[in-house]
Amino acid sequence: MMKHIYQQGTNSSKPTFLMLHGTGGNENDLLAIAAHIDPEASVLSVRGNVSENGMPRFFKRLSEGVFDMEDLKFRTEELYDFIGQAAEEHGFDRKNVIAIGYSNGANIAANLLFTYSGALKGASLHHPMVPNRKADLPDLTGVPVFIAAGTNDPICPAEESTDLEKLLKGAGANVELHWEDFGHQLTMPEVEAAKDWYDKL
Repeated sequence: MMKHIYQQGTNSSKPTFLMLHGTGGNENDLLAIAAHIDPEASVLSVRGNVSENGMPRFFKRLSEGVFDMEDLKFRTEELYDFIGQAAEEHGFDRKNVIAIGYSNGANIAANLLFTYSGALKGASLHHPMVPNRKADLPDLTGVPVFIAAGTNDPICPAEESTDLEKLLKGAGANVELHWEDFGHQLTMPEVEAAKDWYDKL
């Protein structure tokens, strides 16, 4: 199992939010964002199983922006399996999970989409990169994906976001790409934009 927090929502027809933190974060970081986007939804907030100099992450990297592809594959499978286990343990609908990820968490959420058809009902990706440029994407027809990107993000160049949008659209996903000018930060305006996107689903 992965270290996590589960909060039962008040409306069982609502999705379960899979919250995935950025490097150095933990399972508490994004709870306020989940509550802001939909206070009635259930929340499964997970801590990454990899430690980089004491900072939790979801998969290893070789250097800034250079992913350890073998570990990414392994950790994506681990997370995929964990969602299924957690659904059984906590009693939520495995088919109604929306990921909300930031930075490293957004990257592994994107790789769930790149790897499995039906892994996620939708995803809100904040400052993601293309997880695997060699991937043969599954059929993502109709899967809604929100991407929040920074025009001046020093960690995640703008073309990463536009390339990710193209790849996901090419697999059939419905992608909304939202730009902010606050570098790599997760800001309230992009959370509001994600809520607007979510409210239209």
